[in-house]
Amino acid sequence: MAKDPIIIAHRGASGERPEHTIASYTLAIEQGTDYIEPDLVLTKDGVLVARHENEISETTDVADKPEFADRKVTKTIDGQKMTGWFTEDFTLAELKTLRAKERLPMLRKANMAFDGQFEIPTFEEIILLAKAKEKETGRRIGIYPETKHPSYFASIGLPHEAPLLSMLEKHGYSQKDNPLFIQSFEVGNLKALRGKTKLRLIQLMSKDDGPADNPATKYATMASPDGLKAIATYADGIGVEKAMVIPRTMLGNLGEPTSLVADAHAVGLDVHIWTFRRENYFLPLGQRSGLNPAGHGDLVAEIKVFLATGIDGFFSDNVSEAVSAAR
Repeated sequence: MAKDPIIIAHRGASGERPEHTIASYTLAIEQGTDYIEPDLVLTKDGVLVARHENEISETTDVADKPEFADRKVTKTIDGQKMTGWFTEDFTLAELKTLRAKERLPMLRKANMAFDGQFEIPTFEEIILLAKAKEKETGRRIGIYPETKHPSYFASIGLPHEAPLLSMLEKHGYSQKDNPLFIQSFEVGNLKALRGKTKLRLIQLMSKDDGPADNPATKYATMASPDGLKAIATYADGIGVEKAMVIPRTMLGNLGEPTSLVADAHAVGLDVHIWTFRRENYFLPLGQRSGLNPAGHGDLVAEIKVFLATGIDGFFSDNVSEAVSAAR
């Protein structure tokens, strides 16, 4: 019997609270998610914390802190020049003085009411939240961490793998059937992890790019039947951009599904897709409601079309709608 697809709360309930905050993860759990997803970056003192990027001016009030004005720098991360403030230049104690803010204020004005309220959580704090909620609710709360820019962090002497695995081991995550997936857009760190853990690994892919640690390879090639066969030697599944499963037409409606789900299943890989969001700005034309990009359209209808392709799980910023569609 086919199992229900898993619902992964993308950075928590990030459609309703500033992303990667304990408040965002807590709300997602209350709304019924199966997994919560932290993107993991490192501090100067080697602690894993949850941020969408190691550059934190978009998601914290760091730019308003005169004591950190001189930390503003320009760096090249995965071939892209970025200017701002970076987690690896702050100790955990310093990061804890910052407060989170909404990353998409133009689309999520209501979330701005929470700006300045929440701190940056450590990975351990997120694990402890999941464990506490498991006790409280009696259901398993999965965790789905992403290693962000792993080859960059390794190049500055702050590799993810050791702190990640030791933290997971400390809290009892070491087996394939544990409610945990580790995901990455890069290939090298997944292969390194495969040699060190039985936990399930997910190769992330987007429609247009390639892995930062091997830019000559394109994800489109990796998503071919031969490419998927190669991924199956080190990963348990793929986490792919929605358009790789159902592309959009010239007009912006949903087109015909590709063979990706069937091709991946043929070599034993699960397929998880990202990211479902309810704002018109992100929805296919047919599921939008009105012209305001920040307006909410019919996300449930969009998710249902993708569920029909046989996917094994999906990421959403909006857990209530995800639960309505999948359950």
